[in-house]
Amino acid sequence: MISKTTQVRQYFEILQDSTCARLEQLESGHRFIEDRWIHHEGGGGQTRILQNGVIFEKGGVNTSAVRGTLSDSLARRLEVNPQRYSASGISLVLHPVSPMIPTVHTNFRYFELEDGAWWFGGGADLTPYYLFEDDVRHFHRVWKQACDAVDPSYHKKFKQWCDEYFFLPHRLEARGVGGIFFDYLKGDFEILFRFIRTCGNSFLESYVPIVETRLNEPWGEHEKEWQLLRRGRYVEFNLLYDRGTAFGLESRGRVESILMSLPPAVRWRYNFEPSAGSREDALVQVLRTPREWIQ
Repeated sequence: MISKTTQVRQYFEILQDSTCARLEQLESGHRFIEDRWIHHEGGGGQTRILQNGVIFEKGGVNTSAVRGTLSDSLARRLEVNPQRYSASGISLVLHPVSPMIPTVHTNFRYFELEDGAWWFGGGADLTPYYLFEDDVRHFHRVWKQACDAVDPSYHKKFKQWCDEYFFLPHRLEARGVGGIFFDYLKGDFEILFRFIRTCGNSFLESYVPIVETRLNEPWGEHEKEWQLLRRGRYVEFNLLYDRGTAFGLESRGRVESILMSLPPAVRWRYNFEPSAGSREDALVQVLRTPREWIQ
């Protein structure tokens, strides 16, 4: 019988292949480069990076399946005893060239302990630079459908969890317009693994139509400057608050693969505020007061 860890790893690798293939179709010639790596305690991963594309300035679709021993600090954070663990995951971040196309992040993971405990975690969230409400509603609608296909109670709580998690308390604003987020998801493995597969298979449907809709939207230097400033918020969240980044670095994961989520170019300006009533201000107002995008 195939172990839970192996089943999950195999699915993530299949999902990586299909996702990269579709994104390469969008890019019409630009391809991901693959970098295989080995974890110092066991296992490893496949990092796939696309840079300087026509649509994506930088993108990564990574899988990993590693083994190790929890440090005392990691064990305390997970509220378990120090012991051996195995972890499998897929993580995707896409930073578009156009400020009219949002950045997107998706990841799913499976964690198993030596004592037999296990859980799933993951989610998907959208980080636009300019607010197109139809795009946001589409994104949320797809993820609600993915949740509802397995458990109708999931979407409401996972949407709220996402709004709370992807929040920068020092800025008093969300990183983006949300999506879903969940962690420590335990119970019937077959049901929960089906949920993970349903979510994984929903990513392209949630994002590619937005890319295709906004691909020819006009923009200029002003809009690019705003995109670079907003990317600064993305960096702040990932380095200060993101659990995956913290776990990866503390467990001595591969740094280049962990930090692939960071944008290729970013800018900070002192005490910058967009003009009241501007398109930029419209986005900020939503980030400061998260909405219910679908009924």
